[in-house]
Amino acid sequence: MSDDLRERLRRTRRVPTPWGAERGFSGAGLDDLLDRWANNYDWGVHERRIAGLPWETAGELRVIHQRAADPAAPVVVLLHGWPDSVLRFERVLPLLTDLQVVVPALPGFPFAAPLTAPGMSVNRIAGLVADALEALGYSHYTVSGGDVGGAVAEVLAAEHSDRVTALHLTNTAPQHAFTVDPAKLAPDAAAFLELAGQWFRAEGGYIATQSTRPNTLAVALGDSPAGLAAWIVEKLESWSDDGAFTPDDLLTWVTAYWVSGAIGTSFATYAEPAVLPERVETPTVLSVFAGDTKPEPRSYAEVFVNVREYVQHPAGGHFAAWEQPIAYVDDLRRAVRLVDGVDDGLHDGGRDGDGGDDQEQGGDRVGANG
Repeated sequence: MSDDLRERLRRTRRVPTPWGAERGFSGAGLDDLLDRWANNYDWGVHERRIAGLPWETAGELRVIHQRAADPAAPVVVLLHGWPDSVLRFERVLPLLTDLQVVVPALPGFPFAAPLTAPGMSVNRIAGLVADALEALGYSHYTVSGGDVGGAVAEVLAAEHSDRVTALHLTNTAPQHAFTVDPAKLAPDAAAFLELAGQWFRAEGGYIATQSTRPNTLAVALGDSPAGLAAWIVEKLESWSDDGAFTPDDLLTWVTAYWVSGAIGTSFATYAEPAVLPERVETPTVLSVFAGDTKPEPRSYAEVFVNVREYVQHPAGGHFAAWEQPIAYVDDLRRAVRLVDGVDDGLHDGGRDGDGGDDQEQGGDRVGANG
């Protein structure tokens, strides 16, 4: 880790923050994390591990490309969100060695090529992902993701329905909440929309800032490692189950942003307008993790995607692939099996699923209606 970073951390100027944890990340927790970052954290260990992943360049993207022994194995594409990176999927890679796995570093995020021009919307990213898969020689694939990656997945499936054979999502694109007519929703879907609105009002200030004043925020976070850590770690901890991240996990995800200087460009998908499909007909498995920011009912998700299976999990949050890798992979494999119309007894006649405690099975399933 650079001397410059250590010196900046040691010279951090703390200002009064008289409010509690409900007003953001500060206090002793932040002090302890910054002290560890300055004095006891070894970025080199993690940097070497990350560099050892099977990186390739495909089209205009840098991707992790984990090849299966069988060249005819199904292809899965894993799309991360914000404020993370490809590291979201580190724990699922060892569980997917029988598949062809592609994990793009999305433009503007850590490990991607530097982004210097505007216009990197989710629509443009979807096109670049499609180009990357074509460059790798893959014509058909299952796409999995959430957050920004989920929005990219919906666009990718809509614009390349001949290539995307199935979707696995942990949420539908959040932007739908601002365009859907509540009067046309089922009662539980309308109730969810109201709860989502409450969440946006209470927790969504970062969205307003990143979408309207990304340049101003980028200056502050790009010059202060303490500020960067506070901004990112608040989200990592509050959007996940307790204990999902060790201090070194948190610091590795934050350091990836610091050394790449990507925090400002990671705001691109917030600042650039998105044009989302009204509905995606690609067969979809929706994994709902209880600790996520806005767990949505099936009736709401079905307005936007063709939900073939709806799986509820009692544990795990927004970073489910990291928090609950076995459950995540189990649901991803369900989406892969949808391609050939194989249900393996997974459909159970329309009953809402409950993940229970058996992660190897990943929870009960919901069959397609009608």
